[in-house]
Amino acid sequence: MAILFALSFCHLLNDSIQALIPAIYPLLKESFNLNFTQIGLITLTFQMVGSVLQPVVGLYTDKYPRPYSLVFGMGVTWCGLILLAFAPSYPAVLMAAGMVGLGSAVFHPESSRMARLASGGRHGFAQSLFQVGGNAGTALGPLLAAWIIVPYGQRHILWFSALALAGMIIMRNVGRWYQQHLTDSARRGARPAGRRESVGRVKVAISLCVLLLLMFSKFFYLASMTNYYTFYLMHRFGVSVQQSQLYLFLFLGAGAVGTLAGGPLGDRIGRKQVIWLSILGIAPFALILPYASLFWTAILTVVIGAIMASAFPAILVYATELLPGKVGLIAGLFFGLAFGLAGIGSAVLGKLADATSIEFVVSVCSYLPLIGLLTWFLPDLQKPHIKEQRTS
Repeated sequence: MAILFALSFCHLLNDSIQALIPAIYPLLKESFNLNFTQIGLITLTFQMVGSVLQPVVGLYTDKYPRPYSLVFGMGVTWCGLILLAFAPSYPAVLMAAGMVGLGSAVFHPESSRMARLASGGRHGFAQSLFQVGGNAGTALGPLLAAWIIVPYGQRHILWFSALALAGMIIMRNVGRWYQQHLTDSARRGARPAGRRESVGRVKVAISLCVLLLLMFSKFFYLASMTNYYTFYLMHRFGVSVQQSQLYLFLFLGAGAVGTLAGGPLGDRIGRKQVIWLSILGIAPFALILPYASLFWTAILTVVIGAIMASAFPAILVYATELLPGKVGLIAGLFFGLAFGLAGIGSAVLGKLADATSIEFVVSVCSYLPLIGLLTWFLPDLQKPHIKEQRTS
């Protein structure tokens, strides 16, 4: 549990730093006179760097574990923050965003593997606890930006470099634990635990394609909310920048609660059932959202955030059960896909917003959760037994 909490806390630090970038978009838009397309390209830069590199990192660390790679990843993020604080131009902002993306690409696959190793057999619970740190960090980022950066300016991003330094210190201690685990395994001659695939290769391929489409639905919708929700509130309801950040915090904070529930629920009732609920379950609320008042917009986004966030732990553990023994590759692929889809979604939706309006973007994205109907094609994997959940 100590290792799981350490990994979750460092995930909080990592993703709160990531969340600073979209949270300060209104500030950057004004400082560098950017349009929505240029804002979308900032997200595309740091998300695509993470998207391309995370599967590569995961595949490599499946074969050659690197216990202290997380310290390196946090160090790259730290350098990116310093550059972002003093960026004199738009290209420098893009470079800083890319460095933050690189740090996250190194962090996610190996830390996800460590969480699974420390799970004691409760894989859904461990993945949820690990990811809730990231969701909490994503929620805190806009709140901290509203309190510290927006009132005082871009240079105050430098204060957040302390978060990266704290992460480096904690990850050094976690890396020492992981190194000891690898040493003990080598002495026992142990091989990574794995199981045969529970379904045939064709069904595995179909299931992975369905999961990728579900990820598309989830993260395109999430991109519309994370990157453009503040502009939507300011444009439609006339709220201030700081007020819009508080509404964004409510949405992202609800996501943290949903993430914490999704994994243990999947351990108990099955991953497929959670995926059904979390993707398709938000459809009615998303379809109503464009027509709601400010009060009901806040309520609906909290409900949407909580339900939708429960999907990712279930999807990730479901995929590792489809391809056992490939934890790093699966984590890198799905975290990387999350980054890539969010980045592409941000750029595409930014272009669409420039051509139409923010309100139109929110209306179009409200239909994305209907893709959750594809969950019907996923096979029912064997549900974990209670004894397996309690194994340590």
